Amino acid sequence: MIHAADLFYKNKQLDSAFYLYNKIRANCDPNENAKDYVHCTYYMAEIQQNHQDFIGSTITAKETFPFLNKLNSSEYVWNIYSVLGRNHYYTYDYPNAIYYYSKAFILKSDQINSLEAKNNIAVIYIKQQKFKKALRIFLSINKEKIIQENPAYYSKIIDYVGFCYYKLQDPRALSFFQKSLEIKAKAKDQDGLGRTYYNLANYYEKNNASLSMKYAKLSYENYKASGNIDDRLLTLKFITNNSNATETKKNALIYSKLQDSIYQARQRAKSKFVKIKYDTKKEKIENLKLKAQKIKNELQIEKQERRNIISYIIIILSLCLITIIYFYLTARLNRQKIEATYQSETRISKKLHDELANDVYHTLAFVENRNLSSEENKNHLLAKLEDIYSRTRNISKENNPILSNQHYTVQLKEMISKFNTSNVNLLLNGLDTISWDKVGKIKKISVYRAIQELLVNMKKHSEASVVVITFKEKDNFIIINYTDNGKGVDTTKMILKNGLHNMENTIQKMQGEIEINSDLGKGFKVLIKFPL
Repeated sequence: MIHAADLFYKNKQLDSAFYLYNKIRANCDPNENAKDYVHCTYYMAEIQQNHQDFIGSTITAKETFPFLNKLNSSEYVWNIYSVLGRNHYYTYDYPNAIYYYSKAFILKSDQINSLEAKNNIAVIYIKQQKFKKALRIFLSINKEKIIQENPAYYSKIIDYVGFCYYKLQDPRALSFFQKSLEIKAKAKDQDGLGRTYYNLANYYEKNNASLSMKYAKLSYENYKASGNIDDRLLTLKFITNNSNATETKKNALIYSKLQDSIYQARQRAKSKFVKIKYDTKKEKIENLKLKAQKIKNELQIEKQERRNIISYIIIILSLCLITIIYFYLTARLNRQKIEATYQSETRISKKLHDELANDVYHTLAFVENRNLSSEENKNHLLAKLEDIYSRTRNISKENNPILSNQHYTVQLKEMISKFNTSNVNLLLNGLDTISWDKVGKIKKISVYRAIQELLVNMKKHSEASVVVITFKEKDNFIIINYTDNGKGVDTTKMILKNGLHNMENTIQKMQGEIEINSDLGKGFKVLIKFPL
């Protein structure tokens, strides 16, 4: 069965592969056959990662930890550490990514695996802007004979060398890009060509705009041919940012539609994988129950009753103990948090009433009065439920703590992306250039909620089709410009309602300034400025 699952994976039939790997794993005793268990679990984690379910992939991969010491081969352990390293890399958790790549590097594995782990660490250094450290590693890898004999590996490494030189403003960058391009063109490596062309587009961006755009378009076409959707989006964003107004709007719409379709496909895949794991686990539990029932029926009635009585006593005592502990701990926590809980519940209750109650009521009415076997009605219902879920999740995120500097930007981007729909083209600039580690927690939360309030206001009232949010750091101040092309308002007659009024008070408490500019039919503009 493992051979069949591997064949599905090799042929990119990932749904079938995931189902079969999960079925094999469910019927495998990891204490007796750790090799097959880890093998199947690793490929399940790879498939989840391929669909950008990084959290699910991490959970799946870590299920192998109790059994890694039972393996004779370090290759399986290397695979698990590598997939965990990539999951943390893709979620911007670079310290943990380096931790797992380093664990993979020190394993007694073959030379290619060791060099791969070393390469991955260097890539993280690039993300951390540590270009000199990354360059030293790439140059050492570049000298390895086994790398030079493999065109795919060699071209990738010299591409990274060229990129480091480019970031260090070293003119040697161009020769490495050209050499990489030559190797990839000869090997017809379309995905690799996409990356090198993208690097060349950045290289010429400031000095030769036409050549830069030529390389960007070549990058886009090669990524499109190779099926690399994520890097294709990255290149499309570069083209959009460097095009004229007409082309920018056209490309922005393509970008938005492509991003939406990718998001929907990956969300469906995540749900499918969760269901497969759940159904297999449920089936296994039901089989165990049937076996247990068969054994129990064969026991003598007197012995069964005696054991049941003992079980009932233990369960009752355990429940009593758990109940006592629960109420004790709950009472103690309530004494400490009663005031904060009251305020939070009041705010959440108002949001649920204002933003969700009517939609839930209309959805229930729709279910009662429509035939859900109709594909159109079913899709409409799913869309309504997705919208309610998304806004409920936003309310939940608004009341969650901001975890760290890296997680803050991820959460802010995620919240903003929820408003980027087929009807609204939302452009975000400069967010990653801000020194968020210098910004206090209260200010970051205030920024999060201010932007959220502006986007909610836009969605409810403005009828905008284009929204631009720009972040800029200047003279120890952070400046946020919000602009949309909605119907606007007459500011001379505008009365700030609860949301905008609260936002204005919050910004002023930060010793900041807020300026609202609008006119009927001329969009809505807000400038927010506050000190670091």
